[in-house]
Amino acid sequence: MEQFTLTLPSSAPPQDIVHAAICGVVSSGNLEVLVEAAANRDACEIEVNTSAHGFRDIWEAVLKDFAGRHAVGGLRLSINDAGATPAVVSLRLDQAFETCRGETSS
Repeated sequence: MEQFTLTLPSSAPPQDIVHAAICGVVSSGNLEVLVEAAANRDACEIEVNTSAHGFRDIWEAVLKDFAGRHAVGGLRLSINDAGATPAVVSLRLDQAFETCRGETSS
């Protein structure tokens, strides 16, 4: 198991999160993302627990892309991964962010 944390600068979302949200499941090729409010409104705190070793650079690229596409300041993300591809990671991050803001995808 590889574990690491990142703090990425980002502006706060235009609206506060409605509630904490969890998306996905920890199973082969998938992951779960828990989104909660955090105290620092100028950054997003991210904790990653992954079964795949040696991919931190790829994780950082995907997470920086996510923080660049969304205003995620003031959020704490906890990610538990079981070998998800970068595309699945990106999808789950987007889903969790939309869910915590009370948005729904069609």
